[in-house]
Amino acid sequence: MVLNCIFGAMNFETIVAVRKLLAKPQKIVIVPHKNPDGDAIGSTLGLWHYLKKMGQDAVVVVPNDYPKFLKWMPGSGDILNFERENAQARSKINGATLIFTLDFNHLGRIGQMEKILEEANVPFVMIDHHQAPSEYADIMYSDVNMSSTCEMVYNFIEAVDGGTDGITTEIANCLYTGIMTDTGSFKFRSTTGRTHRVVADLIDKGAENTEIHHRVYDTNTPARLHLLGCALKNMVILEKYSTAYITLSQEELDAHDFQKGDTEGFVNYGLTLEGIRFAVIFIENHEEGIIKISFRSIGDFSVNEFARKHFEGGGHNNAAGGRSSLSLTETVARFESLLPNYQELLKP
Repeated sequence: MVLNCIFGAMNFETIVAVRKLLAKPQKIVIVPHKNPDGDAIGSTLGLWHYLKKMGQDAVVVVPNDYPKFLKWMPGSGDILNFERENAQARSKINGATLIFTLDFNHLGRIGQMEKILEEANVPFVMIDHHQAPSEYADIMYSDVNMSSTCEMVYNFIEAVDGGTDGITTEIANCLYTGIMTDTGSFKFRSTTGRTHRVVADLIDKGAENTEIHHRVYDTNTPARLHLLGCALKNMVILEKYSTAYITLSQEELDAHDFQKGDTEGFVNYGLTLEGIRFAVIFIENHEEGIIKISFRSIGDFSVNEFARKHFEGGGHNNAAGGRSSLSLTETVARFESLLPNYQELLKP
């Protein structure tokens, strides 16, 4: 039976079910989405610390590598990379008695791990805040109104423990990181009064907010800043559609010694322009044979709907991702051809 907590806080039935699962020793695998970001790593590590504190045998398995600016987080050294440590990761998944999936709601988001998780005949618990969840999990805690999965993990701990006294400094640092990054340092619309109260409690419990901000945002390499300069130089502004987009070719990435995570946040620069409501970045990826796309918006224009309809993606109303198998030039041309259909919706 699927226990559903969609679009709301964890209900009593779900809390009881989770407590029952965790009342006995489990071999737990915690999985974030492919190309994990701050919220994905922060939530999985935060949950990992909590489960380990309970005495559970738990491990985080990521589908692939993640940015260097997140590898300072407590517990990062214990994460298994499915690409790099495949045999060990497979062994953990095959031996699991319980699997948590965090910060995604469809198994298609975990790349080459999809098949092995589909074949796992154990209970699944999903914690996620993206739209349109698929019902693969036995227990689903899904709320699209949440700022981040990290805020949901805080709620999860509070519900299961009956309070937050069990949140350690390590958990607080992990959860603060994910909330900070997924709210754009608390500026996005999903940031609520509750979010700030959670963050305040995490700081009281030891989250080093100033140091976390420094570690995430103030550790750039010269190559990354030069790549940002290249991206901004490539920016195209379409005032008629209140839209700005950036392109980065594989050649440009290689010329600037691109490392995973280097383009994080680049798409947001378009929205700093007066009158722009829709910002996009197109990044060529020869290894995967696709153009990776990030969409951002302000106001009521849903980039989630746009990405789902046109670019095999989705996410949130104001932040989503997508992909294209066309060339970079063809992808951009297709994107521009769609904009006249949205001109009225994009009016300031």
